[in-house]
Amino acid sequence: MANFNKVLMIGNLTRDPQLSYLPTQTAVVDFGIASNRRWTGKDGSSKESVCFVDCRAFGPQAETINKYLSKGKNIFIEGRLDFDQWTAQDGTKRSKHRITVENFQFLGGPGPAKNQAERGGESGEQELPPAGADDDIPF
Repeated sequence: MANFNKVLMIGNLTRDPQLSYLPTQTAVVDFGIASNRRWTGKDGSSKESVCFVDCRAFGPQAETINKYLSKGKNIFIEGRLDFDQWTAQDGTKRSKHRITVENFQFLGGPGPAKNQAERGGESGEQELPPAGADDDIPF
């Protein structure tokens, strides 16, 4: 039997990305997204639900997401659904699904970088790549 594990999702970040590094010095970023669903119920009333999903990206993608995204920013992600299991400190078994990002695209207009101190700037201006540096733009 064939298998297929692919997730496509658009949502807004629910928190700032959290960058860390594996012992191999591979970058890892964890973030959450929320995707809204709106519909009209049978009674004609407007309904809405929100799906919250944890996501993880690795390598250069992790560093790019950490550098350019912050809470509230919109992103399109493509990846696979993974199931994580662990034992908590109190001995209980825990689990959750998470999307491992394989590809992504920033959505919406450009905004200021998330943290002036991280990029070394002191003004509120957005850091832009030099003209003609299209190969360096991550989106």
